[in-house]
Formats: sequence, structure tokens, C-alpha cells
Amino acid sequence: MFSQKYIVLCAGHHNNRVRACDVHGCGAFNSKRGNGLHKAVDLVCDDYGIVNAPFSGNLAGPVSRKDPAGNQYDGVKLLSDVDCVKLFNIRPYRYIGPVAQGEALGYLLPLQERFSGITSHLQLQKCDGTDPSPFI
Repeated sequence: MFSQKYIVLCAGHHNNRVRACDVHGCGAFNSKRGNGLHKAVDLVCDDYGIVNAPFSGNLAGPVSRKDPAGNQYDGVKLLSDVDCVKLFNIRPYRYIGPVAQGEALGYLLPLQERFSGITSHLQLQKCDGTDPSPFI
């Protein structure tokens, strides 16, 4: 079985729009980030906006990562029989248990306080490091 197209993740939006380039970089997969490449996709969302499950599956616990500057980003892992993603920059309502496609997972955390001029977004990363762009 193969992954299917994801629904719109950010409530109030009509599509999954990749963050364009701003003063802090670009949101596309493999965009340059410091000395490396961005192995995720940034999707434009509204601060404190509801973030929906892109597919049905199970929440598999909290995830976090740090960038080279030491900033920490938190989120949640969602997996199914055919897919696995990590969603960062969100505050999940819960970290474990089943979710249906389109169900509210949590809300977007604002980034403006740490990164003035950045476009508000969530970060969508495939667990295996491959490009999620074909599914958005």
C-alpha cells in the first residue's frame, strides 16, 4: 500500500501551501538551512490555528528537535500502516491514541516571538526523511 494525498492540515485554509522564502529561509523540501538541507516541508498556518490530522492513524508520542542555534521545536508523531509523519510547531491536544483524518490534533504555536518576520507555519516531516511534497 502507498500513502495517499493528505487533506488540508491547517483549519481555515483551502490548500496546503508551502511557505515561500522569507528573511528566515524557505519552506520547501531540500531548501538550504545553514550548512544543511531542510528535510521537511513548512506549511503556512495561522498562529493558534487548529491543525488537523492529514490521514487516519495513531498518535505515537511527542517529538522534538533542536536547530543548530539551540531553538527547540515540539510536536507529535502520527503513523498508519502506510505512512508516518512528524508535525512540529504545534501544541497537540494529546500524544497517543487513534485519530481520524481531519480530526483536530492541536494548534499552531506562534514563531514570531523568536523569529521576527517569519511566516507562521507548521513543519511536516516524513519519518523516513523522504519528501512529503507529493502528498500535500
